[in-house]
Amino acid sequence: MNAGPRRLEGARIVDRHPDNEADLLLHALQTGLRDYVRKNGFDQVVLGLSGGIDSALTATLAADSLGAESVRALAMPSEYSSAESLEDAADCAERLGVRMDTIAITPILNGYGLALGEALAGGPHGVTQENLQARIRGTLLMALSNECGGMVLATGNKSEYAVGYSTLYGDMAGGFAPIKDVPKTLVYELAAWRNNQPGGPAIPERTITKPPSAELRPDQKDTDSLPPYEELDPIIELYVEDDLGPDEIVTRGHPRATVERVRPARMAVSLADRMSIGPAPPALVPCRRRRHHAGRTPGRRA
Repeated sequence: MNAGPRRLEGARIVDRHPDNEADLLLHALQTGLRDYVRKNGFDQVVLGLSGGIDSALTATLAADSLGAESVRALAMPSEYSSAESLEDAADCAERLGVRMDTIAITPILNGYGLALGEALAGGPHGVTQENLQARIRGTLLMALSNECGGMVLATGNKSEYAVGYSTLYGDMAGGFAPIKDVPKTLVYELAAWRNNQPGGPAIPERTITKPPSAELRPDQKDTDSLPPYEELDPIIELYVEDDLGPDEIVTRGHPRATVERVRPARMAVSLADRMSIGPAPPALVPCRRRRHHAGRTPGRRA
């Protein structure tokens, strides 16, 4: 691989640094995304842009590899979305030069509440309401996909998918999942590396520095449900990549309470969900997971 600049079709010119792992991974993700989308006959991609780090990195990968004109983004705020998140989503879209439309989902969520009120004794609550928000967003993305002919990109990362911190038919909806096999801590590293490349930062600094949150309930943080990602990701790697059991992982220096919190039973349940996610770039796919062909003869889109 040459160290000089390399042009990606319809995309930005990005300097290649073949001795840097983050650069190599970014390039692999860009190549996998571009090849899968183009070889399956799509000219556009569609994704939700929330103001969070995962969707921002996914949007950046899409714009860099396909060109900004081939990317459509939807911001879908609810009453739990912070003003800062909506500002960050708009800022990211502007930096990338991609079109972003905004559809508030609160009226739709209220409609579900009215429809389900009698059956659910007053309406959806707790996790049911949280999952409804994600599924409303997935439905809106699929509607835009059907209308404009773009492939929906799922924006979840490996850490969340591995432990089931995601919603089937919601944020998992999509024909391709560019960062499906990228741990959350690596998502941050890739975002920081991309921001230091020529052309200026693509991802707002606040998106990188604020605590991660799904913003599905008031004051929600990922750490309400999960260990900090700095603790979670090494344990997932030992469970999934090295096939170690809880006792063996504890001997590697991880607290037993944290290891049990990320127990294999929870990860096994989430495996059924993972099989419903679109494929990921093969460069980061674990060897034990089924690989997917990069292209096929396009058929009827769902």
